[in-house]
Amino acid sequence: MTDAAATAPPSQTLSRGIRILEILADAREPLSIDEIARRLAVHRSVAYRLLRTLEDHGLAVRDGAGRIQLGARMAALAAGVAHDLQAEALPELTAVANELGLTCFLVVLDHDECVTLVSVEPRHAVASVAQRPGTRHPVTVGAPGKAILSVLPPSSWPPEVSPQLREEVTDAALRGFATSHDEVIPSLRSVSVPVVVHGRRPSAIAVVYVASAHEPSQIAARLRRSADLIRDALGG
Repeated sequence: MTDAAATAPPSQTLSRGIRILEILADAREPLSIDEIARRLAVHRSVAYRLLRTLEDHGLAVRDGAGRIQLGARMAALAAGVAHDLQAEALPELTAVANELGLTCFLVVLDHDECVTLVSVEPRHAVASVAQRPGTRHPVTVGAPGKAILSVLPPSSWPPEVSPQLREEVTDAALRGFATSHDEVIPSLRSVSVPVVVHGRRPSAIAVVYVASAHEPSQIAARLRRSADLIRDALGG
């Protein structure tokens, strides 16, 4: 990359288009053009032009009432993110979910946030916790974030790591797993282990639940077996 390219200002149009996709993802329901324009803080005509481009590429679609939601093309793009990691993790997540009766999911690091890539709910559980792909939260909150931080050097941690979190991450590094309760979502518990593959940024697999007959250490041992299998399948 040339010096001129490195210092060139970002594209405002592209940034706004990406922001619309984020707004639609966070909304979890179709939005009107006026609602999108308001959340984007632009005039309705600007939002309309951006949406037309997103529609042309299948990234956004309108329902019968003319409201906007994410298009099916987004699912295809999402499937391409860390495709091999998702492919190797899916059968392991399914096995853990069905064996423990708990929702199991894969998380990757995106800047200072954890993003859920794949989630599997147990097949025969009476009730389970939903963990939607695309869900994100700060890496400083929740078991998956602690698990990921436990295998990263402190120099790469976000600046807002508190002394208490630093201690929890240190404990997670010693135990090989992290736990959380009432952090990301009130009343929910989570157990997570890191997935470390040479040449890649660390990820994590985790379970989320309200209550379980299994101790956190037992859950972690099962997750660790799957993490090792995923790592080995990807070349260690």
